[in-house]
Amino acid sequence: MACKPEILRDIPLFALLDEDEMAVLAGQVELKTFAARQRIYKMGDPGGQAYVMVSGNVRVTTVDEDHQEVLVDEPARGEFFGFASMLDQTSHQTNATAVEEAVCLEVDRQDIAVLLERKPHAGMDLLTVLGRQFHASQQLVRIRAQRNPNEVIEEEMTTGERIADGVAKFGGSWTFIISFLVSLVIYCIINVALGRAAWDVYPFILLNLILSMLAAIQAPVIMMSQNRQDLKDRLRGELDYDVNRRAEAEIKALSQKVNLLGEKIVDVEDLLRDRLEPL
Repeated sequence: MACKPEILRDIPLFALLDEDEMAVLAGQVELKTFAARQRIYKMGDPGGQAYVMVSGNVRVTTVDEDHQEVLVDEPARGEFFGFASMLDQTSHQTNATAVEEAVCLEVDRQDIAVLLERKPHAGMDLLTVLGRQFHASQQLVRIRAQRNPNEVIEEEMTTGERIADGVAKFGGSWTFIISFLVSLVIYCIINVALGRAAWDVYPFILLNLILSMLAAIQAPVIMMSQNRQDLKDRLRGELDYDVNRRAEAEIKALSQKVNLLGEKIVDVEDLLRDRLEPL
């Protein structure tokens, strides 16, 4: 479907074009509509075209060495995807799928060439788009390589969970034990010294009530903290498992390369042996 110049004006990359240039570009690019869950392109497809989000929602993903889908980008309105493959004319390294009905501009290399000829400063906008995608890829690799289970959990902690961890940490320390014993001794000494005028005479019924209430409150708070520790241990185990799987995949790849090198060495030895035998 043909594109109207008004649509291009809302795209930051094309916002600097004048009316004539906008009309020329609108006649070159094509407006495409993708249904929900429709694949726009997949890994390995020729990268002849790039796309600009106009409306809807698109997920750009890739597959890691463990064959797990990894989210790379969710382009907003006016943002490119599939841009690098279009520029260097290589196959796409990602998958792009419409999450819901999406409208995108399809742009090819020649359209960009015309744009740069007529508006050279638009090249900086293109470099900005590429820079953002590059930084997003770096951040993705950094997060997947250095995920700390404690940091992952702390990012999602609520105020109540932080309080529970603090109470459990203080309740299991020598500071709490010593201060609590000192408070109990002082409490008992004062009430014994006051005799009949004491507010809690022996056998300290009020103290027993306070201790029972404290134990009733402290026990579930400590259990909350223990549940969070179990969650940390489980997450740590999952991350260790992911690391081990990646290490296994890399070891297999290295083993294949070593075997391939061994076979080539044998071929070279056979070739040398055949040439040296007549001598």
